[in-house]
Amino acid sequence: MREAKIERKTAETNISLAINLDGSGKSEIKTGCGFLDHMLTLFARHGRFDLAISCKGDTEVDYHHTAEDIGICLGDAFSAALGDKKGIIRYGSIMLPMDEALITAAVDISGRSCLCYGLEIPTEKVGDFDTELCEEFWQAFVRNADITLHILQNAGKNSHHIIEGAFKAVARALRLAVKLDADFPDEVPSTKGVL
Repeated sequence: MREAKIERKTAETNISLAINLDGSGKSEIKTGCGFLDHMLTLFARHGRFDLAISCKGDTEVDYHHTAEDIGICLGDAFSAALGDKKGIIRYGSIMLPMDEALITAAVDISGRSCLCYGLEIPTEKVGDFDTELCEEFWQAFVRNADITLHILQNAGKNSHHIIEGAFKAVARALRLAVKLDADFPDEVPSTKGVL
């Protein structure tokens, strides 16, 4: 099983995270932010990753440190669970409708961190969650997972739907990318021999 556990404690957050890339989509998410809990529960379900996250953060300030540090931990966990990346498909992409929103996500588990973020979220908040933190979360994830990720908004007016569509689309693109290739189980999918 491709699993990882990450513990991260700073003056701003205390996070425990566990992931199983070969799971069924079970999750237990407690971030201190209801909207982020909802997004990460969807992420686990649509990626079919078993995911447990516990975070105690300085939410009396805002959710910035919580969102960013969970992104860091999730990225670290993905990288650790993938190991040498032998046998993975490497690439995954999907165009996902979420009511009026239409989101494209494409991922390359490349060993290089690059986020191309194209969401235009019309409101500053969804509930008490600052919508600009969506980009902060994905940037932290990408940097620590060492992947290339494109998130593009093809359509959408509702902030909740746009962000939810992004979390679902990225999860499904990652699910395709981390899948093991039965035809080449011992091969790193790169001419360099490493990712």
